[in-house]
Amino acid sequence: MRALVIDDSRTMRRIVASTLRPLGFEPYEAEHGAAALALLESGLEIDLACVDWNMPVMDGLTFVSTVRERPEWRSMTLMMVTTESEQSQIVRALAAGAHEYLIKPFTADAVRDKLALLGLLPLDGAA
Repeated sequence: MRALVIDDSRTMRRIVASTLRPLGFEPYEAEHGAAALALLESGLEIDLACVDWNMPVMDGLTFVSTVRERPEWRSMTLMMVTTESEQSQIVRALAAGAHEYLIKPFTADAVRDKLALLGLLPLDGAA
């Protein structure tokens, strides 16, 4: 499976990618939502997008809303991975079309558990 890690922090992109790789994902990276959309528009097929909220050029909420407007991307699983922890932000992201919400900092177990809940991994956590 292919995952797109969208975060303006190179370090955070690498952390998320290195967490996803042992779970069977092939990670791709984008530094903001507009760069991620360009990858998708180039034909890259993605199963999971891990999306930060606060980024320059295009923030994560705008990215999620844009993806949800496009029929060809409706099957993509979207998970916010962000420091935004207010309940109102979580509600906004889920209402915009995110499937799950993970607050930074996170553990590898938390990522695995969220992906299992989304049906992308077995519920027992085995990759």
